[in-house]
Amino acid sequence: MAMALPQVCVTYLLRESARGGEVLLGRKKYGLGEGKLVGLGGKLQPGEHPRVAAIREIEEESGVFVDPQALRHAGLLTYHFPTRASWSQESWVYLCREWIGEPSESEELAPEWFPLEEVPLERMWSDARFWLPRALSGTFVRASYTFGSDLDTAVASDDPETDLPRTPPSGSFG
Repeated sequence: MAMALPQVCVTYLLRESARGGEVLLGRKKYGLGEGKLVGLGGKLQPGEHPRVAAIREIEEESGVFVDPQALRHAGLLTYHFPTRASWSQESWVYLCREWIGEPSESEELAPEWFPLEEVPLERMWSDARFWLPRALSGTFVRASYTFGSDLDTAVASDDPETDLPRTPPSGSFG
């Protein structure tokens, strides 16, 4: 029986501006993914619902407040790091268009708005180019990605929208 993977959540705040649709990304200041652009999120606490964790993480990382009903579940992603199993995780993805407050820099993230047509995918984890544009456009994404020994590059996936080698469906990994 495979062990359940650690659970994490990530939320992408979306807004309309004079430039059109925009998404909030944060430059990670330290820890896993340091220097990369990421959505707002983090680890679930024991027994915590992903939606509750998302609201807590949004507040901690950007200072804005979100009603749980404002979160739209946009994906469930599984990440496998065979050469560093402790990094493997399952990520609940949310989109949010309503919040209270203005996103501000925190100890962990420096937030910045990007036009939806110009999301800098090359500054994000390598898997984001496969699923994030679909999720941001409203398509629910359920996929698994396996990362190579560089701990940075997605090398296989069960996502039919990628050109990566196929991996078995989630749950089939040892």
